[in-house]
Amino acid sequence: MNRSAAEGAGFCVLIPARMGSSRLPDKPLADIGGVPMVVRVARQAEKSGASRVVVAADDERILQACARHGVVALLTRPDHASGSDRLAEACGLLSLGDEAVVVNVQGDEPLIDPQLIRAVADELERRPDCAMSTAAHAIDRVADFINPNVVKVVTDRRGTALYFSRAPIAWWRDGMSGGTPPELPSPAPLRHIGVYGYRAGFLRRFPTLEAAPMEHTEALEQLRALWHGERISVHLATHAPGAGVDTPEDLERVRALIAGR
Repeated sequence: MNRSAAEGAGFCVLIPARMGSSRLPDKPLADIGGVPMVVRVARQAEKSGASRVVVAADDERILQACARHGVVALLTRPDHASGSDRLAEACGLLSLGDEAVVVNVQGDEPLIDPQLIRAVADELERRPDCAMSTAAHAIDRVADFINPNVVKVVTDRRGTALYFSRAPIAWWRDGMSGGTPPELPSPAPLRHIGVYGYRAGFLRRFPTLEAAPMEHTEALEQLRALWHGERISVHLATHAPGAGVDTPEDLERVRALIAGR
């Protein structure tokens, strides 16, 4: 697919949204400044230049909330094991062509930068050899580098992902000679940002692929693509993304940030 054809067709943003969050019940409908969180995510995505933005929901209440705010949403099965499974169904419901570029924006990212969404779409459009794209930024704190909740990625010289891990990678030989590393290796390691671009044909196929052993070890679904020989291109962002919402404390923090604007 050449770049001009891709730009002419635009790209689609799909936002998976499910009600069954254990840490924050009914999370998609959490009120942030009078607007449901999933609607705020969709409005940020609309600023990216996407040709369409669609919420893929598992509950009629999400559809109703989106309809009240003029956001397009469709109903998907409630029993999907992951967000990518839900998006695969949405691709079929929307009849997207195999080469259509789809960006997966999580429904709990109300502060996501629209330019980051656009950059992930552009990354896939410029790399016809890749089935997926994503993003990363340089880590500037040792605490983040050694934190297993901060996912790291290493790339080749073209910016293609070699591996994703919860472990601190790339690791220099003498990094732990004195216990906790006193400083970061150079060049700076990269923190993965969980925004993904897919070619729709691959996204539809992804749930049918055998899960990778390392996917279970690391609890990182994107490793399945690498294990099956697919390439993932990585956009290097200049800064960390806005805060996501996983817990009630996160929600209060985001509410305060938006109220402060």
